[in-house]
Amino acid sequence: MVTSTKRRPGPAKVLPGASRARQLRTINGAAAPNLAVRGLKGVVLLISCALVIAPFLAVISTSLADQAQIAEAGGYVLWPQNPSLDAYRAIFSGGVVTRATLVSIGVTLVGSGLSVLVVAFLAYSLSRPGSWGHRPILLLVLFTMLFNAGMIPNYLLIKQLGLIDSYWSLILPTLVSAFQVVIVRAFFLEVPQEIIDAARIDGASELQILVRIMMPLSRAVLAVVALFNAVSYWSAFFNAVLYINSTEKWPLQLVLRTYVIDNTAVGADLPGEVVPPQQSLQMAILVVSLIPICLVYPFLQKHFAKGVVIGAVKG
Repeated sequence: MVTSTKRRPGPAKVLPGASRARQLRTINGAAAPNLAVRGLKGVVLLISCALVIAPFLAVISTSLADQAQIAEAGGYVLWPQNPSLDAYRAIFSGGVVTRATLVSIGVTLVGSGLSVLVVAFLAYSLSRPGSWGHRPILLLVLFTMLFNAGMIPNYLLIKQLGLIDSYWSLILPTLVSAFQVVIVRAFFLEVPQEIIDAARIDGASELQILVRIMMPLSRAVLAVVALFNAVSYWSAFFNAVLYINSTEKWPLQLVLRTYVIDNTAVGADLPGEVVPPQQSLQMAILVVSLIPICLVYPFLQKHFAKGVVIGAVKG
């Protein structure tokens, strides 16, 4: 009896003088796109990049331009002829903008740090099956993802707690996110139980297990939680509108809303005799509000995708 065997196709023949990209396409069996398709993709990519970069460039250039060039350009300058830092010197020489920047930095640092700690503690307690009341508490946490008390009950609660016109009214209402608790809890559930049992045999308490084992193993997801909360605290202004009465306690985003969106004059709140153009001052405040997040994000970017994916695979 004669049996026939199918012959496996061999690897594609690669030309010695071909480029690396062409060799890879030949090996993978994909046809190389023609020049017109590649040119069209390049044009679309360039247009997309220009549409994204142009607004940022206009904001930065306008903050560095003088009054004559702003008037000549009709409000926004794409490239300043004589760039000047007078607008930045004016807003950082004292006054409401400098004070609001310090308030936003303090609220962001304290709020993000406390939020990471509270979310980690709550997620760890809900991830332990034997912990007391973990199932009813988990249902309560999930319930808050579907229903919200509303603006007026939240205001009455803050008022009854005596937090009106206090910095804590900018931190406590958004301290814990149910979504973040679910993500961190799913990450904690993926940690092998043998590691926790070994730590308990060595005499470690639950707090030591959380601080020395669980949190170091979950740096990626905690970095994502910290980034989300930092962006949220830095960008928030609505709580300040509701709960803050003193202008000395305004965060930067509320100042940005007042002077840029409402088009209120900035010069009256700045020291010095010579005040830069209003458009330059407004764009300088906008640039200052964007810089911190742009500086922090690259350091957490390597943890961002990993933390989101790992925390969302199982749960």
